[in-house]
Order: sequence, then structure tokens, then C-alpha cells
Amino acid sequence: MFDLDKWAEIGHTISKNKLRTALTAFSVFWGIFMLVILLGSGKGLQNGVQNEFNDDAVNSIWIYPRQTSLAFKGFQPGRRIRFTTEDFDRLEAKNFGVEHLTGRFYLNGSGTIAYKNKFGNYSIRSVHPDHQYLENTLIEEGRFINQLDVDQFRKTAAIGKKVAQELFENENPIGKYFKIYNIPFQVVGIFNDEGSERETEMIYLPITTAQKVFNGGNRMDQLMFTLGDLTLDESLALQDDLEKEFGAIHQVHPDDERAIYFSNNLDRFQEFMGLMNGIRVFIWIIGIGTLIAGIVGVSNIMLIVVKERTREIGVRKALGATPYSIVSLILQESVVITAVSGYLGLILGVGLLEFVSANIPPSDFFRYPQVDLKVAVSTMILLVIAGGFAGFFPAMKAAKIQPIEALRDA
Repeated sequence: MFDLDKWAEIGHTISKNKLRTALTAFSVFWGIFMLVILLGSGKGLQNGVQNEFNDDAVNSIWIYPRQTSLAFKGFQPGRRIRFTTEDFDRLEAKNFGVEHLTGRFYLNGSGTIAYKNKFGNYSIRSVHPDHQYLENTLIEEGRFINQLDVDQFRKTAAIGKKVAQELFENENPIGKYFKIYNIPFQVVGIFNDEGSERETEMIYLPITTAQKVFNGGNRMDQLMFTLGDLTLDESLALQDDLEKEFGAIHQVHPDDERAIYFSNNLDRFQEFMGLMNGIRVFIWIIGIGTLIAGIVGVSNIMLIVVKERTREIGVRKALGATPYSIVSLILQESVVITAVSGYLGLILGVGLLEFVSANIPPSDFFRYPQVDLKVAVSTMILLVIAGGFAGFFPAMKAAKIQPIEALRDA
């Protein structure tokens, strides 16, 4: 395998047919390059989808009140469904499926926020303490809304990192008071968000405080809870039970799918992951198909090489060359062409992905395309095997050449 004379001969053969070797190598190069680009792009799509789910707890159900679309028990279509504190209490009493639970009460539009002589408009959510787990909120300083804030109607607030930077600039916001519609609230915490920077432009208030101060009564605009260790089937069964229960309580027609909307994040996540797996399989099929086309090209070229060198091979065998030496010579030449061209395709593909990842801002559904080390190593192993396979049949044909036939053919 490490016979220097044999390697020198392979180099001489390749250099003697530069154009043919280059065209043959390009087919393998392109196959590996496209495989790497497709796999990296698929990973970028997967990263984007997973980032979208990082914004919220995956194992959660979100319930939205909407408008009825069917008449029922004397109620006309178009009736607005309203959630109340009783709906929250009903979910809290569940002893199956509900882990972390929160409601939301929205102030109309963005709130006008004031601190000293600075003003800004930021989204305001009034929530329960468990909301931290539903939104994957990361507390960087201070704390989140707690149960005492809710029970005692405290005017406290947890503000996003971006709110703190824009409104308080170089000051430490913890303990400071700012105003929402001229009502003072004390900052008790600064948070970041695992999935989306937009969430850091948010302000969280205790839900009971907001209901009381901003005339919300016992109204809630949304309910959400995590599912603990429930499986997908168990979560779907729980969702079905809740749809029937909420429909009966709010006088909704059993066939009305618009009145109350349930979003099962676990179900959506499984669907997206299934789609990503399907895309990944499709990419491998396309990439390997392209690579096989290149390998077939190498094999055909090697058959031509054997045909052109029939006389040479016959002379070698007449001088005592063993079939093994003939086979190894052809195999090594095939492996060199496929390995070198494939390695260049791999390096260029990875380099292009790194360039895209470093210079193109990540979007909601495409982030940081990359190929991991295992895939790169597997691809190189595949190249060596493919190179050997491409040269196998030409090598076997060369090994069967008889000296007398070779000389007659010449």
C-alpha cells in the first residue's frame, strides 16, 4: 500500500491524462459538495424550527377564547367567548396533566411607559408566577412575579433586558419605580428569553394587580399550562376532555371548532420533527444519488484506463507481477481520485456553510447551517469505500488479463 514506486506510477498516470482525471474528479467533488450543502441546509432548517419552540415550553397546551361560528342554545354565531378566573381555578384543580399553569390578561395595545424623562411603548402581559416556565423566561437579575405579588395585588414588574437597557440605560433598574399609564410599578427582576429577542421587549405584571388597576375584573385572555411527563397520546386525550368541558361551560356547539382554540405544542413539535426527519432522509437520498453518479463515472473511467493499459498489464504479468499487485494498483488510483476530489468537495462545502452561518443573520426558520463532525468523518469513510468500490470491477478485469492476450491485443 505504501510502495513509493507504485504511488509515483499513479501520479504519472494521473498527470498524463489531466483533463480526463479532472472531469472524473469533478463528478465526485460535486456529489460530496452537494451532499454537504444539503445536509447543512437541513440542519439550518432544523435549528430554526427548534429555536421557534425554544421560545415556549414544548410540553404545553395553550387555550385561546375566540368567537363562536355556530348558533347554540339560543346564542347567535359571532358571540365572543370570555375566560374568567373560574376557568383558571378549574384547571388548577385538575389532578392529571396540569403541571405549571398561568393565565394572561392583556392591556389594550402597548403600554406607555415612563421613567423620569424617558418614555417608551412596550408590550405588557399580566400573568401568574408559573408563566416563567411556559415562556422559558431566564431571570438575569432579581426575580420573577411571585405568588405574594398575586395574592397581595402588589404593583411589581419584571422587565425584559431590552426594556432595562432602553429605559434605564446605565442605572440598575432593580427597586426603581416606573409608571404605566401614570401608575407606579416597582421593578423586581430583569429577564432574558431563551428563544426570541422580541420577548425581551416585554413587561410582566401580577395578573390580579392588572385586573384590579386596569378594570379587568376577573377576565382572562388566555390560559396555558405544561403537561409534565405526559406522552403525546395522553396530552391529546387531555386536550379532547378539556375541549368538551370548556365547550359545555361556555355554551359552545360541539361541532364549533372556532369558539375555543387549543394549541398543543407537543403535538406541533412532533409534527415538525417528523417533517425534519423526512427532509433529512430526502436529502441523504438526493446527495447519495448524486455521489453514486460520480462514483459510476469514476468506475467507467477506470475501465477505460484498464483497456488503454492492457498491453502494459500483460507485460507486467509476463514479468511476474501478481494479480494482487495489479488489483492494488488500480484500486489505489481509484481511491486517490475519489478521496482527494471528495475531500476538496467536503472542505469547500463546510467552508461555504461556515461563511453563510457567520455572515447571514439567522431568521425565524433558518439558523446556523452546519455539518457536525460525525457526518464529516462518515462522509470521508464513505469516500474511501466508494473509491474502492469504483475501482473494484476494473481492477478485477485487469487481474484476469492474460499476457498472451494482452500482447495479441496490442
